[in-house]
Amino acid sequence: MAKINIQPLGTRVLVKPLEQDTKTASGLFLPESAKEKPQTGEVVAIGDDESIKLKPKDKVLFAKYSGTEFKFDGVEYLLIEANDVLARLN
Repeated sequence: MAKINIQPLGTRVLVKPLEQDTKTASGLFLPESAKEKPQTGEVVAIGDDESIKLKPKDKVLFAKYSGTEFKFDGVEYLLIEANDVLARLN
């Protein structure tokens, strides 16, 4: 992943959502409109608040409707509050 020039402020965490399967278990392909909103991602950067217990490259589970979605250089990101991160995935 290329280095990006986005630095979250405070307790915010920059996450790149993980790709979802485009095919169901039975072999059907899902259109974009039928996909669920992602809830897992990889931490790209963290804010400057020392209470954040995450680091870049951590895989995380976050609340379904949290954060602000945006595109930067053609890549989708999510900027969420650290409190919206529910778990670190191992």
